[in-house]
Amino acid sequence: MDDACALRITLLSRPALLSCVRRTVEAWCSLTGCAEAELAAVGLAMDEAIANIIRHGYDNSPDGSIEIEFHRDGPTVQFTLTDNARQVPLESICSRPLDEVRPGGLGVYLMKETMDEAVWSHRPEGGMQLILRKTMATSPEVTMREHDVR
Repeated sequence: MDDACALRITLLSRPALLSCVRRTVEAWCSLTGCAEAELAAVGLAMDEAIANIIRHGYDNSPDGSIEIEFHRDGPTVQFTLTDNARQVPLESICSRPLDEVRPGGLGVYLMKETMDEAVWSHRPEGGMQLILRKTMATSPEVTMREHDVR
């Protein structure tokens, strides 16, 4: 992993923070050289992941903690989300049938369609972990060094 690009943030399980995190994800991907065309899709996947943690793990409690680690390894970005929320059965993490026309229930589908890999696991100390990975097209004009602030 490229430690020069590593970032870690911790947030409370409050829906009001979703747009802030989404903008942070998109800005970080841009900063690390990801092509502009893929930023919104990755931001959407992260938005859905955090919304699901808030809704299904923390039952909408605003005081839960969610940690997100951002890493880049070559063209691959990885986001590791950890929480201390209720552990849900791994087999229950799925999308609703796409032919059911109703609001909600498509977050897992969007994550799996947008990212190359989405892996959920139970943490031994409690809570859940989700790893999202995607190999991104890179923008030749943007490199991490160009954005370094000294």
